[in-house]
Amino acid sequence: MLGRTANSIFWMFRYLERAENTARLLEAGSRMALTRGPDAANEEWRSVITTLGERQAYEACHSEYSGTSVCNFVLREKENPQNVLGMIEAARSNARSARTSITAEVWESVNEAWMTLRSALQRPVREAILGPVLTAIRREATHVRGATYGSMLRNEIYHFSRCGTYLERADNTARILDVKYYLLLPSLAYVGSSLDTGQWDTVLRSLSAERAYRWLNAGHMDPRGIAEFLILDHRFPRSLAFCYDALRGNLAALAELHGDRGECHALMRDADRALSEATIQSIFDGGLHEFLVGFIAGNQGIANAIASDYRFID
Repeated sequence: MLGRTANSIFWMFRYLERAENTARLLEAGSRMALTRGPDAANEEWRSVITTLGERQAYEACHSEYSGTSVCNFVLREKENPQNVLGMIEAARSNARSARTSITAEVWESVNEAWMTLRSALQRPVREAILGPVLTAIRREATHVRGATYGSMLRNEIYHFSRCGTYLERADNTARILDVKYYLLLPSLAYVGSSLDTGQWDTVLRSLSAERAYRWLNAGHMDPRGIAEFLILDHRFPRSLAFCYDALRGNLAALAELHGDRGECHALMRDADRALSEATIQSIFDGGLHEFLVGFIAGNQGIANAIASDYRFID
């Protein structure tokens, strides 16, 4: 398998996962903004941009944080190089490059996603139709994932696709947690306040974790419990622990197929050991922000090592 083909598969699924995660974050921000006053709503939209790491680019184009401005900047504006429409186009471009390595069902799903979302995002998105647009983004990404699961051989192509998905998902979860804990609250005086509780609710909603967490905890909102759930609970498919369980398995399958292990496997082993040995108490004792920054850096290191070990650039 050519390195450039592996690269296309890997990034196709990273872009699809990133687009879906962005849609979930926008949906959570929209929901929270609707339940608060105008000033507080603007702060919710600011938190969305902050979480995405696009504050500088946004403020270069817009003077205020309104729902319409934020949504269009994130979804479709060319001034934002990380807009969702661009992600879908990049996913399709990568799928086309690897066309002979994926099934017809996967290609058709990706192509349909591109056509559907290009049409939906052709014009500026009004808040009144934001819900259906975000639903369409999530639905199209789910269709591609379903086509992949249901039609692809469990070979190296499949395992590269899964590696891309879980690396991106883990990065997203860690960044959302870090922004909540370290950047969004005005000061420590707000810890435990309605603002604090609202932000934790936003975190859960943006990761589609609210119902699962409330079900497990009888509706009790506890910041430490939420952090433990999103970091260490192996049952939740967007937790760091779950993502790394899946990533470890797919990297192990690649090592077996290639008959060799590289730097990415060593880094994965170290990261997996550190995560499995961690407790929520040890994480908070060392600093949640510091833990998450280290995790994000390590996650990027694994991604870089995969690209190097499997010669993504020929």
